Amino acid sequence: MCHRLFSDLKKHDNQAMNPTDHTHSHPITEDDIASFLANTPDFFERHAELLATVELSSGHGGRAVSLQERQAGLLRDKIKTLESKVVEMIRHGNENVTIADKLQRCTRHLLLTAHARDLPETIVRELKGQFAIPQAVIKVWRVNGIFTGESFCTDVSSDAQAFASSLGAPYCGVNSGFEAASWLPDAAMAMSIALIPLRVAPEQGAFGMLVLASTDAQRFHADMGTDFLAQIGDLAGAALSRLLPQAGSE
Repeated sequence: MCHRLFSDLKKHDNQAMNPTDHTHSHPITEDDIASFLANTPDFFERHAELLATVELSSGHGGRAVSLQERQAGLLRDKIKTLESKVVEMIRHGNENVTIADKLQRCTRHLLLTAHARDLPETIVRELKGQFAIPQAVIKVWRVNGIFTGESFCTDVSSDAQAFASSLGAPYCGVNSGFEAASWLPDAAMAMSIALIPLRVAPEQGAFGMLVLASTDAQRFHADMGTDFLAQIGDLAGAALSRLLPQAGSE
């Protein structure tokens, strides 16, 4: 191959040089060869037999293989990488379908809840049951007066209310002594928590907060995506808006 390649390369150089200039010839370098092959795509068409004789490192040890075998190996590696990505996409797709099914069941139970005062308990029960969440609690404020004596309206400071309104997205991370963690049945066991503000509309202040907690410190962590938690907050906020004064009394 080298003999034929250098022969073609010299012809290429001679054609590119000024015929009257014989003083600027230079040794052929690897860059010259690479440039020649890149700019002469028909070289291996004219010398097809070379494809079977050129030997390269296999990329897996020191064994030498033909150019065709090396190309086949590279293609196999790419196919394996693509297959892994496809499997990962299918897995994520199946997980999303499972989550959507669970969320649909939660929504159904909310729609079947006749009395507004039962909604916080229904939401907590469904989230814990459907998503295997060890602890969950809901607190709301500025509710219709007939609900002020309910446990889901008590023991919420103005600081906690302001904090909820300041959250533009659910907070996920360790329990750093948040007041909201004290609302849980067993705050000491909350190694990680998610704090989800409840709103009637995105531009409005929060009228409540949903707290999820786990004994697993990695269940709710700072780097996790919060889109799904935000959807839960939107759903819970819409349902619990029945507790607010403008929704009327029951």
